[in-house]
Amino acid sequence: MSIGTLYFIPVTLGGDHISHVLPVDVISITHSLDTFIVENEKTARHFLAAIRHPKAIRDIQFKTLNTHTPDKELPSLLAELVAGKHVGMMSEAGCPGIADPGATLAWLAHQKGIRVAPLVGPSSILLGLMGSGLNGQRFTFLGYLPSDKSARIQQLREIEKRANSMNETQIFIETPYRNQHMLEDILANCNGNTKLSIACNVSLPEEFIMTKTIFQWKQKPLPDLHKKPTVFLLLA
Repeated sequence: MSIGTLYFIPVTLGGDHISHVLPVDVISITHSLDTFIVENEKTARHFLAAIRHPKAIRDIQFKTLNTHTPDKELPSLLAELVAGKHVGMMSEAGCPGIADPGATLAWLAHQKGIRVAPLVGPSSILLGLMGSGLNGQRFTFLGYLPSDKSARIQQLREIEKRANSMNETQIFIETPYRNQHMLEDILANCNGNTKLSIACNVSLPEEFIMTKTIFQWKQKPLPDLHKKPTVFLLLA
């Protein structure tokens, strides 16, 4: 019996602008599947309804993989793949395997000889970098910075030093309700010549991608980033 394929299926970064961000092949492959490993079942159900999955949502099987899933449960998520069934993996937003628990599952799949097939779709991290005008040859994604203010400021200073010494774009994100605090800390603690790009609501109608030096950002009213998905990119 052949082993199934684990498809990493991208979803929108918000809203239902399917045709704007997803290739036809992604939708076609997703239509062919009826078992999904998902970060958020409610979000996954909404996405499948938006792409008009041919099967009734109630007849589709969902298995949850999120930050609270114990490692000991991961092998069971791959059981149907080992038995020969194709399965889709979906993040809550964007591309699975990037800044979500999907990477752990992909690693385990490789150990079991399961093919992992990533499909093309939107990643706010890469789209933000593409539109930033910062160094796309050398870059590092750092994920979330510390929530503690003093620790966050310390890491921002270290990030700026690395960006300067390595000529390397530093990319990081924040919990949406703390975005404004993050922006204020960046402006208060980074050098005036350092470049900061803000990529907010990427791929949505309200998309905002803007790059300025810290000095330039301080000269104008700051954008409202509160509770809006945002990526910060820094290059000294």
